[in-house]
Amino acid sequence: MVLIALSAAPLRAQYNKSYFFWMGREHIIENRYREAIRSLNVLLNVDHEAYEGYLLRGIAKYNLEDLLGADADFSRAIDINPVYTMAYQYRAITRARLGNYEDALRDFEEAVSLRPEQSGIYYSRGVTLLLSGQFEKAAADFDTFIHYDPRVADAYINRGLCYLSMKDTLRAEADFDKAIRTNRESPDGYNRRGNLHMTRGQNLLALEDFNSAIKCDTTYAPSYFNRALALNRLKRPGEALRDFDHVLQLDSTSSVTYFNRAIVRTQVGDLNRALDDYNRVAMYSPDNVLVYFNRALLYTRLKQPRAAIDDYSRAIELYPDFAAAYINRSELKRQTGDIRGAKSDLNTAQQKIAEYRSRLWDSTRVSEFADTSRRFNRLLSFDTKLTARRLVDGQEDSNISLLPLFKFTMRDSVTSPVIVARKQYNVPAIDSLTERLGGHPYTFANSESDIAADSLVRLSRELAAIPSDDYCHLFRLGVAQSLVRQYTSSVGTFSTLIELYPADPFLYINRSTVRAEMTDFISSISQGYGRITVESDPAKRLHNTSTRSYDYDEAIADLNKAAKLMPDVAYIYYNRGNLQAISGRLPEAFDDYSRAIELNPDFAEAYYNRGLVQIYMKDTRKGCLDVSKAGELGIAQAYRVLNLYAAPEHN
Repeated sequence: MVLIALSAAPLRAQYNKSYFFWMGREHIIENRYREAIRSLNVLLNVDHEAYEGYLLRGIAKYNLEDLLGADADFSRAIDINPVYTMAYQYRAITRARLGNYEDALRDFEEAVSLRPEQSGIYYSRGVTLLLSGQFEKAAADFDTFIHYDPRVADAYINRGLCYLSMKDTLRAEADFDKAIRTNRESPDGYNRRGNLHMTRGQNLLALEDFNSAIKCDTTYAPSYFNRALALNRLKRPGEALRDFDHVLQLDSTSSVTYFNRAIVRTQVGDLNRALDDYNRVAMYSPDNVLVYFNRALLYTRLKQPRAAIDDYSRAIELYPDFAAAYINRSELKRQTGDIRGAKSDLNTAQQKIAEYRSRLWDSTRVSEFADTSRRFNRLLSFDTKLTARRLVDGQEDSNISLLPLFKFTMRDSVTSPVIVARKQYNVPAIDSLTERLGGHPYTFANSESDIAADSLVRLSRELAAIPSDDYCHLFRLGVAQSLVRQYTSSVGTFSTLIELYPADPFLYINRSTVRAEMTDFISSISQGYGRITVESDPAKRLHNTSTRSYDYDEAIADLNKAAKLMPDVAYIYYNRGNLQAISGRLPEAFDDYSRAIELNPDFAEAYYNRGLVQIYMKDTRKGCLDVSKAGELGIAQAYRVLNLYAAPEHN
């Protein structure tokens, strides 16, 4: 659900406040949510009581999947204006998305008491009641909404789903009919009615509806998917396969489509290509037992018993009580001469079945263990989630790491693509040193240099060829050496400077970053090192892939010295927090990031990294709140993390 503020009272304030309010509103209408947050931040920094501004910023955060941040902004709007109906309604929608149905329904109740004539509240509450399983109450809310506005097809579809959940298929079908009459150009009504026809075995009627849905929108993948299911039921597998192919042209990452296509390909004897599909599903969904069980059955047909045994073993690892997998593996072990293993598996399966039977009133259900084709070789619906992986911006998300260290470096571009903190937080001594070094391209940032490597090598050689103990000359040399990975030489250069100027904190900061980068480089060569990252698979959560530890103590010692010389510079604590985190000392990292934020309340990178550390320490809610704050302050990748962790798992 996308939130858009349709109306809001004008601010009674100065012109500049009104400007940023309306700019934020326009950005939201144009789906430019990050720009909206930036504009609204200006307003809210000037006027902390602008409750409409908090509402709009909450809407922008909601649409960026920052649900916790949206909840906080809607709550702030309500604190300022306790009778602000829109804030209650939007907070309720947000809390429903978070799975907090109880609080969501309380907010809807408050909104209804304030504005009982506002029809949209009943629609939103109806959706929440439907999601929380309160079907009769949900249907009543959709009744009320339809009374106010009978022209919204989705209201009939949702009420039909309520009736369907209450086993009243006649009223459900009547509502799906109304949805189609209300909006004949939408595929949704046809798809819902077609699915209902399929549940009744009326596959030809279902096929007609899915054909109509495709005519409405030839780019809507579920329509082709549903038609493929109907065609397969009608014993037309070739046409079903063509529809599955079309779904994958529209969405090449649809695991459930590969899974279903594999089943149909197996049915028609196209075993090798079915195996290709199962391999793709296993790549996308490595923790799903269905994939390995079905692929094991296929390997058995392909006369590859060892591969089948491996897949059954993986299925058992994921589901230790999987009696059918033990039975099938037992038979394969017997065929390959492992008689002892076969007996062990068979005994285990019988024990599992006996345990299962003892927990059932109906002993006939034990047959489910043997009837594997009925349980596992059936086509799944489009709504089935085979995988816990999520996609961000159309691509599978890669690991999300801590934002990097700050240091004096060289960049050709005027602005860094990563640095956000410097926009709000300037240290005069840093600016002064940058000017002493000659200004552009020297800068203090936490991003990679964008200067060509050959230019950096040439500069490093030219500086090294000039004998000098001048501070700026040696500093430039140390920076250039670090950028071309001459780490030992760079550490030596900064050490020489430290001997000459032992009270200069910036020398320790840069030597620390060089030492840390040298450690990273060495460890990457040995291939035994891993940073703290967020897996693209939320089921795996954060992990530390390190199999051996690397020593950052010297780099941390340099930062300890810098902190004593200049205790009020937030960057020092931020950098030390990073090194503590990748050394595995997470509580210490948390403390350092907190100190950095205390010194600079707008330190976006520190909020982001502290959030990741808290998620790793299993305090996901507080971690997401920190990441949300980082997104609010300008860290774009914050919304990738929130998309993985802020919303509840539905997979």
